[in-house]
Amino acid sequence: MSWETSKIKASLWVQAQVRMCDLNFIPIMVRQKGDPDCGAILLKLDRGKTGCCVLSQVRDLDGKPGWMYGCGAELIGDSEAESYIKRQIDRDPDLWVVEIEDPKGRFELDGDII
Repeated sequence: MSWETSKIKASLWVQAQVRMCDLNFIPIMVRQKGDPDCGAILLKLDRGKTGCCVLSQVRDLDGKPGWMYGCGAELIGDSEAESYIKRQIDRDPDLWVVEIEDPKGRFELDGDII
């Protein structure tokens, strides 16, 4: 089975993350629902007082799922993250936005950072 044929629907991926975070007592909120089948996913990881990062779900050249920093690899302030998220929503209204409060860094991405 190729990576392309194994791609799950965006809504199922989001539901799975909500369930996993709930089971691990990690606060998660779906801030915006996008296209249920193929909407892009933006993930805001709030690390508390140290800042946050915004990640976009992407695929590498082989079609393998991964993540890309939206605002660089360094943690940023909340207002900068929110500005980035707003710009992305303006460009793509079918975008999913998921926010996870994870100051202890317990949430694990389901792919590499590309």
